[in-house]
Amino acid sequence: MDDAKKLSYLSMALRIFGVFLMIGVYPLMNWLWPAGWAWEPRQTEYEQMIAGVYATLGLFLFLAARNPLEHRSLIQFTIWSSIVHGGIMALQATHDHTERANLIGDVPALFALAAILWWLLPRRAAVH
Repeated sequence: MDDAKKLSYLSMALRIFGVFLMIGVYPLMNWLWPAGWAWEPRQTEYEQMIAGVYATLGLFLFLAARNPLEHRSLIQFTIWSSIVHGGIMALQATHDHTERANLIGDVPALFALAAILWWLLPRRAAVH
């Protein structure tokens, strides 16, 4: 796939992920699939904080979709922070049997987000 096509798909992915992060995380943690998206013991304050942080990231990803190359550092931060966050949660869920549902919920979602953005973000040398 050429860089122009990747950039087009990247813009679309940023919009989709942005909207999901803005409006999808909190409902998944609280109503739709808490076993796969929330952690025990449930803490409302923590969940609101996480939802707020991800909603903010989602807004900025959505805005970055207009010109992704101007926002490479935000996209790279999203990739790496998702890998780190997902990796820590994977280790925790592996060791804590009450959190195993997260291994098919938020953990793979973070890795998928990171992998898709990584694949679609053109390499710096290719965009000059």
